[in-house]
Amino acid sequence: QVQLVESGGGLVQPGGSLRLSCAASGSSSYAMGWYRQAPGKQRELVAVIRSGGSTKYADSVKGRFTISRDNAKNTVYLQMNSLKPEDTAVYYCTQGVGWDPNTYWGQGTQVTVSS
Repeated sequence: QVQLVESGGGLVQPGGSLRLSCAASGSSSYAMGWYRQAPGKQRELVAVIRSGGSTKYADSVKGRFTISRDNAKNTVYLQMNSLKPEDTAVYYCTQGVGWDPNTYWGQGTQVTVSS
């Protein structure tokens, strides 16, 4: 069973930055992703990184968020800059295949953007 453990969430002011981390057990040969879900809204795929390093982002975060991975540490990161109140959500780390890696899920970490 794959375990995904997120960290790095918290409260930040608009325009600020946060970096989320996700440590994964098992193989580093799978795609990793970050989803988010805000209250009353549908879950959204924010960013994906394939095992070879190719990435894809939701239009809402392009140019502000960067996903990266360290295969030696089996860890994926989400650097979030220029944060907006609408980025407030629970962020989930996932692992799977392809461009929608939703097989395994972490427990989620809260990100709140507010002044």
